[in-house]
Amino acid sequence: MLSLIVHALLGVAVVGWLVASNRAIFRRTETGPLVSTLEGVYYAVGLASVVIGWYFNITFVMDYAHGNTNPIWGDGSWAQYVQLMFVNPAASSAGQDYTIGNLLLLPLMTIIGGRRRGIARPWLFFVSSLFTSFAFAWAFYLATTERQRRLSPVLHSV
Repeated sequence: MLSLIVHALLGVAVVGWLVASNRAIFRRTETGPLVSTLEGVYYAVGLASVVIGWYFNITFVMDYAHGNTNPIWGDGSWAQYVQLMFVNPAASSAGQDYTIGNLLLLPLMTIIGGRRRGIARPWLFFVSSLFTSFAFAWAFYLATTERQRRLSPVLHSV
């Protein structure tokens, strides 16, 4: 259970680092709402994915760890989690889709797109996915780019 607490703290730290690195994007707006409807939807979806995912992660550790405190190897560990992700063809289909999306497409999209948009440390979106969820990292990136678009004086009128 300690590994889950450390995992959660690392997730909060990475998200905090990303926000702190992009103060201009996450500044308080001069006019209009603090968060737009679209940003709110992205944040809500991202947070829901974290809550649902963490429910299942905690359940997995509680059901499988059997006293093992090693988060990398053995019962209830990351290695067992990955093994179970490919336990049958249906799980393997979802597992490979998630793996390709999270480990290849998310970093490409956020790093390349983030650099083009002037987002500092866009690789942190990928790092956050390792501690939160793929859906959270993706939703957070989309909310960030929407906020950036909304706050940009040039693009605001578009």
